[in-house]
Amino acid sequence: QVQLVESGGGSAQAGGSLRLSCAASGYTYSSNCMGWFRQAPGKEREGVAVIFHSGGPINYATTADSVKGRFTISQDNAKNTVYLQMNSLKVEDAAMYYCAAAIVNSRYSCGLGIDKFPYWGQGTQVTVSS
Repeated sequence: QVQLVESGGGSAQAGGSLRLSCAASGYTYSSNCMGWFRQAPGKEREGVAVIFHSGGPINYATTADSVKGRFTISQDNAKNTVYLQMNSLKVEDAAMYYCAAAIVNSRYSCGLGIDKFPYWGQGTQVTVSS
């Protein structure tokens, strides 16, 4: 059974930083796709960043335009953990952040669409004050 547990959410001021972590259990494949999504009140869930691990030394990341240059996704393959480093936070970044995972065979199948991800964590809240 796949379990994803997020941590690291909290409050920050605009311009500040937070780091989210997502630990995966029951999910170990030669190739995988993990990502971060967010949902603000009254808005649809949207993709923030995803990362594809092919089993080799290189991971491939895709980041939404709205956070490009500010957020960085990374993965510790040995720990089966994915991170989201969030810098230069803006008020509009405030949302519930969810970790998600999928089993794919190609980096081109690892995208920001939520329908590609069958496994989800419970979410961690991020609040940004001005």
